[in-house]
Amino acid sequence: MSLYNTLRRGAFLTEGDPHPVRYFAEEVCSPFVLVSDHAGRAVPSALGRLGIPEAEHERHIAYDIGIQGVGRRLRPALGAALIEQCYSRLVIDCNRSPGHPTSVPPVSDGTQIPANQALSEHERRVREDAILHPYHAVITAELDARTERPTALIALHSFTPVMQGVRRPWHAGVLFNRDSRLSHIVAGLLRAEGLCVGENEPYVLTDTSDYTVPLHAEARGLPYLEIEIRQDLIADEGGQIEWAERLARLLPQAWRALSI
Repeated sequence: MSLYNTLRRGAFLTEGDPHPVRYFAEEVCSPFVLVSDHAGRAVPSALGRLGIPEAEHERHIAYDIGIQGVGRRLRPALGAALIEQCYSRLVIDCNRSPGHPTSVPPVSDGTQIPANQALSEHERRVREDAILHPYHAVITAELDARTERPTALIALHSFTPVMQGVRRPWHAGVLFNRDSRLSHIVAGLLRAEGLCVGENEPYVLTDTSDYTVPLHAEARGLPYLEIEIRQDLIADEGGQIEWAERLARLLPQAWRALSI
């Protein structure tokens, strides 16, 4: 049996592994809860480096490049709570429902992931129990504590400029499923700044393609925004500051427009 497909003795995450969730409490009474499903790129020591070259951990397949920097700058600007998932999406994608066929990808954008080959049901559930469920439990607890307060869930993501050889033209995309209210408002505000904005581009948000928004926002009837920012725009500190400042301006405007 492969090294990667054999569960180690004891807990899947050891004392030397990071906690799966980073939680930053709100600093003021803010309507926004920021979540970042793909902020981190840690790998549990039990999985080595997933059997892939170190350079692959720098690519978009491992995490949402630049979004952690945006989120950590946006949080204090809004005074909002921020919840980050710390492990690489190659270990388990926390924006996929338990058991989803792409939640533990054996191949990602052409790269074979040896640690994810022929994964058993038990091995997948171990990853879910260690990483996916604790992350979503923190989001659930945060929203449960705010049931008497107007709240919007803001899901922060980034997307690769080139996928399968095709250049993507959008500066940002806003994704929505049943409730498009906040997304349309934000799209209009971004376009007013001269940006090319996709609506359900470069991805489409559905009950099956995503997990965080359907579970935490749509199931509760909360307004939400799932935003995708092109990674070359936020790969460095300057771009992260620019986008955090932009969203810090536009999100309160959008919230006021939604409330009218």
